[in-house]
This record gives sequence, structure tokens and C-alpha cells, in this order.
Amino acid sequence: MNFPKITNDCCVEVDFSQKNCGKQRIGGDVFLSRKLKEERRVISVLSDGLGSGIKAGVLATLTSVMGISYMSSFRDPAKAARSIMDTLPVCSERHISYSTFSMVDVDFENDVRVVEYDNPPIMVARGGEILPLQRRQVEVKRTNKDPETISLIDFHALAGDRIVMLSDGVTQSGIGTKNLPFGWGVENTGAYVQSLIRKDSEISAHDLARALVDKAWLNNGGKALDDITCGVIYFRRPRQLIVMTGPPYDQRKDRLLADLVDNFPGKKVICGGTTANIVSRETGHPVYVNLERIDPDLPPSSTMQGVELITEGILTVGRVAKYLEEKRNPDALPLNPATKIVRMMLNSDIINFVVGTRVNEFHQDPNMPVELEIRRNVIKKIAALLEDHYLKETSIQYI
Repeated sequence: MNFPKITNDCCVEVDFSQKNCGKQRIGGDVFLSRKLKEERRVISVLSDGLGSGIKAGVLATLTSVMGISYMSSFRDPAKAARSIMDTLPVCSERHISYSTFSMVDVDFENDVRVVEYDNPPIMVARGGEILPLQRRQVEVKRTNKDPETISLIDFHALAGDRIVMLSDGVTQSGIGTKNLPFGWGVENTGAYVQSLIRKDSEISAHDLARALVDKAWLNNGGKALDDITCGVIYFRRPRQLIVMTGPPYDQRKDRLLADLVDNFPGKKVICGGTTANIVSRETGHPVYVNLERIDPDLPPSSTMQGVELITEGILTVGRVAKYLEEKRNPDALPLNPATKIVRMMLNSDIINFVVGTRVNEFHQDPNMPVELEIRRNVIKKIAALLEDHYLKETSIQYI
């Protein structure tokens, strides 16, 4: 089978972690990311609204949405910053309109454009070291307000680079304590980033962001005295995943599934007992059921040589679609076969689906629950969710 070729030796993984100030349900920090598939660009914005809670969240959300819109249209950074600053409403208590931001635009050649306004400076980690960055200071004239200064950065990213975006809840964590009377600071934060990457050169964007937020939280004595947010953009070799579900329409193509197990350059998942039995028969590798953890709502997973995960079919695939649609954090989900698939998908960049088209009469029973959609429709839904909400590349092939 012909899967999409990797046209770039580097892909972009984006993720973030966040803890809200105190017991606030809504934080004043907002991290947004958008993938422009046709232009092969990824734009990320971290905004910190004045204070915390709903008002700050509104300011930060407005700033982030406008920032992504302006960066998407290649608008001049100074004009974009001016539009954002002029648009923000004025705080009724402090009589200022205020939301800091960091905006990062990555194109298909890994050229990076950064716009910063009053957030802690972004860091670029390469080979376990923090790169020195050349910043250009540009004065932004605002309508009926004093001018402000923004920083502009341009550089070319390499495989292995990580861009770390921070709110001041990270760099100011621990302020006033005996060990950190002036806060954690940019230098100490950078040193911690270095130590994490040197310890694990392949640490994911998600794990790096979470580690920084957790460390800032610990600096405060296990509290969030301000909104704490970290976003990470990680440039690395693309990770591929193949998900095979359903038997082929023509039994003469059963061998094709076995060849995929032997030759696919990435991790492999099989969803469906019939599909797994076909691969087992063709490869000669037995299937072993895993009974260590039992979920009452889903059949247990299995293992086979050459396949990372084997699960039941339509029930599990439907649960995967549900988790993705609800944007559930996989770290907070119960450990079951569907959660394992979600984690593998989110840890991959290119997800290839191979969907068998042989009709399973059991799923045509009118007494079955309505949510058991035809296999092909569920896979289409999952692929769309992965592309629209998680910035993944997908392909679907039917056999």
C-alpha cells in the first residue's frame, strides 16, 4: 500500500501545560495553536491577561485569537501588535488594557518568526543548550496611548530544537521564599530545561511543558500563586502510526495486512478480533490476551509479535472518537484499550488508517445501540478530529 511520503525531515509537535491561580476555574493565561495545512505552517500564541480569573481569561483569549489571525495573514508584526493593543478593553479597576503575548509562526521550511510583548522571553533549546537569540526592538505607536516596545526574532529551526514559551507564573514562581527570594527567573528556568533535555533527549513537548509547570508549582510550595503556563514547540523526525481495523473485502488481500505488520516503518495497532486473527494466521504469530487490567465497558487488549496493541473493534474505536471529540486529557483517563490508542495517536505525527470493507453482519443488527456507527464513518470522524484539533496528518485507505 502507498502511504503519504514524508516530505520534510522534521515535523512540528506542539503541546502545553497549565495550572490556574489558586482555585480559579478559569485561568488568565491562554495558549492557542493553529495548523494551516495548505500552507504547511503552525502558529502558536501564549497570552497572559491582566490578573486572573474570568476577566483575565477574556483578555487573554481575545489576544490569542487576534494574534493567530494576524500571524496567519502574514500581517506586519508591529501593525498586528498595535491592533491587538488598541482592541483590548480597559480594565475598570486599574484603568489599563493589558495582555502580554508571545507569538510563534513556523513555516514548512522550519523558518521561525517570533513576536514578543512583555512575556518572559522565549527559549530555544538545541542539543541541551539554550541558544542566544538576536532580538530586534520595535516601537509600536498606539492610538491615544503611550508607545510600547515589542521584540522580533527570526531564526531557522533544526531537528531536535525546542521552543519554550512561558508565562510569568513560571519565571516568578517561588518569589519571596528563602531559596528563591527574587523568583525562579529566566536563567534558572533555562538551566532546568537543559537538565531535562540532557536527561531525556527525546522528551516530548507535552512532558517538557508539564515538567516545567510542575516545577514552578513546587517552587511555590505546591500552590499556584499566579497562572502558570508553558507551551513547547518541538522539531523532530516524524513518528508514524498505522491503525488496521476490519477484514479486507477480498480474502486474497489478507496477506497485505501481514505485510504491513512486517514492513510498516512505525508503530502498529489492530482494532478488531477478526482482523487480528487474520494477521496471526498469515504471520504465524499467536495472539495473547492481556488480563492484567479489565475495564467493564471495553474488552481487554491483546499482544502479538510485531504489533504494539490489539483491541476489540467498533466499541473501542467508538470510545477513541469520544475521547478525542471531548478533548479529554489522556493522563486523566482510566487506563483502558481506548486510552492507549489515544495516547499513541497523540504521540504520533502521521496516523495511517487501513479500513477493511467486508461487512460484519453483527453490526447491522437493528437491536445494536445507535452509537455503533459503520466502521468507516467512525474512522473518518477520528481522522477529522486528529487533523482539526490535534494538528496531525492522517490518511485513510480502504481494502
